[in-house]
Amino acid sequence: MLSSLKPRKIRIYFPRKFSSSSSKLTPLLNLKSCTALLQSYARNQEISPGRKLHSFMIVTGYLSSPVSATSLINMYSKCNSVADAVSVFNSSTDVHNVFVYNSIIAGLTANDLPAQAFEFYCRMRSFGVAPDKFTLPCVIKACSNVADLKNIHGLLFKLELGLDLFIGSALIHSYLKFELMNEALQVFEKLPIRDDIVLWNAMINGYVQIGDFDKALLIYKRMAETGLVPNRFTITGVLSALALAGELYNGKSVHAFTIKTGFESGLAVLNALIDMYGKCRQLSDASTVFENMIAKDMYSWNSIISVHEQCGDHDGTLRLLKGMFISGFQPDIVTVTAALPACSHLAALMHGREVHGYMITSGLDKVGNTYTVNAIMDMYAKCGSMRDARLVFDRMRNKDVASWNIMVMGYGLHGHGNEALELFSRMCESGLKPDEISFVGALVACSHAGFVIKGKELLEEMEPKYGVAPAIEHYACVIDMLGRAGQLVEAFELISNMSIEPNQVVWRAFLSSCRIHGNADLTEVAARRVLEVGSDHCGNYVLMSNIYGAAGRYEEVAELRHTMRQQDVKKSPGCSWIELSDGMHVFLNADRGHPEENGVYDWLDSLTACLRGRGHVVDVLESCF
Repeated sequence: MLSSLKPRKIRIYFPRKFSSSSSKLTPLLNLKSCTALLQSYARNQEISPGRKLHSFMIVTGYLSSPVSATSLINMYSKCNSVADAVSVFNSSTDVHNVFVYNSIIAGLTANDLPAQAFEFYCRMRSFGVAPDKFTLPCVIKACSNVADLKNIHGLLFKLELGLDLFIGSALIHSYLKFELMNEALQVFEKLPIRDDIVLWNAMINGYVQIGDFDKALLIYKRMAETGLVPNRFTITGVLSALALAGELYNGKSVHAFTIKTGFESGLAVLNALIDMYGKCRQLSDASTVFENMIAKDMYSWNSIISVHEQCGDHDGTLRLLKGMFISGFQPDIVTVTAALPACSHLAALMHGREVHGYMITSGLDKVGNTYTVNAIMDMYAKCGSMRDARLVFDRMRNKDVASWNIMVMGYGLHGHGNEALELFSRMCESGLKPDEISFVGALVACSHAGFVIKGKELLEEMEPKYGVAPAIEHYACVIDMLGRAGQLVEAFELISNMSIEPNQVVWRAFLSSCRIHGNADLTEVAARRVLEVGSDHCGNYVLMSNIYGAAGRYEEVAELRHTMRQQDVKKSPGCSWIELSDGMHVFLNADRGHPEENGVYDWLDSLTACLRGRGHVVDVLESCF
């Protein structure tokens, strides 16, 4: 390790300022003056005059003092010239004491060379030089593993150095680096004085990093009780804890505190507020914070784009992505990872291809990991472009189970049953173990392609052959498959003999099949069960209303509507969208918000008239819902 730090050969200069010919004009500097000058050069990072002074000290014989070596090492370290610092240390072996060792260890630590700093500490101990309270903070920071850290911690008691703020702070930060919260808390509690806000911030962020949000908030409350005033770093740490814990009320209280104290002007605090509101599913509040920001950075855009996607506003996600480009920011891997699922949900193939193209031209396709490639593949599969999805899949070097699942599910949903099952078999042959999602994809493929026998075989083999216990999703797929094939009695028997209590999804799938195949008796049974297990789901009432309406049972339809009003069950308005060259156009039921609404409704009336002219009867009952 130490050999990597090649000592710099010190060249001796004789500047006119220090030459013998000018000694009459310039008084000869003494050691104290040289030390003061070196400290000044270190503060201002002036290495050139520092080297000249070093040369002068060599000529005048001032290097025989530990003070000289310490000052020179400090100057070179602060000027980021580590090789010169090591050279001074190696050339002053006769004056090595704890102060000289402290200077080289501190210098290496400050220059992000912890391994070399720790080696100098080991050399110090081997030569019998005892560390002091100034040595240990730097050595603690230089520890690269838990064993060394705990050894240094134990040495504190052996040397009876005590636990002051600097040593305690170094121990806490190092324990937090290794996510040893219990050890960090023990040191924190033993500190005689805890008036440093940095320590409290470190403890708060430490608990946030390990996911213990309650303790993070408890530390914040304790800090407030001591009278310490939070700073911006405290606020961001607390907001992170509140965001991950979903504490909206307390999050708003912290937001109010930031406005009162003026912290809201800080970019990091505003970004943390966006993240907090987003994780608490408060899209409007997050958007308000974002829109009121005077200055935005990359993290601001990524946060608000991710928030819109997490809250299901996929159209808003793509609009913000466009706004990000217009504002002059170039999306990074975080941005595209958030934007691709929006394209998937909207089946916005053109937008998805644009994002993928940008990734290729900007080199982000090489930066991304398997998760990113899976997102691209999933986008193509959900947009119906299985050819593009297969091209991405075949070019992947490292495929995980999710990669295979995306392709199996994509082929299955689009009716390519043979391709889906062929990929499922290849995945098993490759040594990867299929998971619950793998079987959902394979069973969906069987359902959509009508492979009833294969579907039943897969369900039977799941646990004994693959070690995956069938879940409610797998039973729902098989029941849907049997229903599509008209095997209603067998589907009903499977529901009755399931090891899991059937939910409303299972009963709705069975009810739809009964309605399609006209089995009145099983329809009545399924209808009762649907309303029993899902009385608060609007889709159940809509399905039942359509069934009763088709059978001419209008009294039951009226009763359903009355029940919905009593239980305050409301149906979400229908939503559809279309992707055109100028972007996504989203429409809600009875929507009047589109800028070209008049033209849209004119065309809709024309189409309705054409349908009626060809004998089509509009389902009035369905339109009521």
